[in-house]
Amino acid sequence: MSPVSAPVYGLILAGGLSSRMHRDKAALLYQGRTQLDRAFDLATGHVDRVFVSVRAGQADEPTRSDKPLIVDLPGLGTAEGPIAGIRSAMAAYPDVAWLVIACDLPFLSDAALEQLMRERDPSVLATAFRSAHDGLPEPLCAIWEPKAAAALSEYQSGGGHCPRKFLRRYPASLIVPHDRRALDNINTPEEYTEAQLELESHVGAKSMQLKIQYFALMREQAGRSDETLETSAATPADLFEELTARYGFTLSREQLKVAVNTEFSDWSRRLIPGDAVVFIPPVAGG
Repeated sequence: MSPVSAPVYGLILAGGLSSRMHRDKAALLYQGRTQLDRAFDLATGHVDRVFVSVRAGQADEPTRSDKPLIVDLPGLGTAEGPIAGIRSAMAAYPDVAWLVIACDLPFLSDAALEQLMRERDPSVLATAFRSAHDGLPEPLCAIWEPKAAAALSEYQSGGGHCPRKFLRRYPASLIVPHDRRALDNINTPEEYTEAQLELESHVGAKSMQLKIQYFALMREQAGRSDETLETSAATPADLFEELTARYGFTLSREQLKVAVNTEFSDWSRRLIPGDAVVFIPPVAGG
């Protein structure tokens, strides 16, 4: 029998000291929006309610004050970092699970959050991505279940303060991210400049509508046989990468053929608005 899933609220962690950035990371601007605004809006698309986690004394700051806040509870200690924020949210709403997101993930995507919500396992304490860089849990883009509250208290009482180490010690489900770049965080001024340049390089990409059809295994994994999609993908290869991040396709590009407007096509063909794209998986039998 499957465990009953608690409702999920969102928690944007914005109470850090930003010591390596030398300025408030929540207020950093990307394409005219603060990091905090972007993370808050992303989470809002996936859960019913979203809160911002802050330290005592931050509630009146302009970047944060216009949003629903959860202030760290006295006694948990600012030195405990993200665990204080997570535990404070659990104390405020003990019967919900929390989609916890660090505010410093400028490449976080809807597709990544869709995957996390879809692959949530409520039978364990948390569902988290496995880092694409070192294979370790990513606790600050994860779903924390209500029953994790007692274990977090026990862990903190024993001197623990690292949520990543917590997820290595206690029962958690780790999933492989389809969108590998989504979890890259930004900690230094140099990283911020690089991220700005990369994101701005995509601003000029023209969005267009494409018609897409799915067959066999890809239809099962996408949960649909066709759709019209708004995308800035320039080629079938770009489009396949975007859709794999969204739906978690398990077939590789090498296993597929692609057709554009009913004709087999090269993966590097330039797409234009209105193109009909079909990804053709291997056919069983002979």
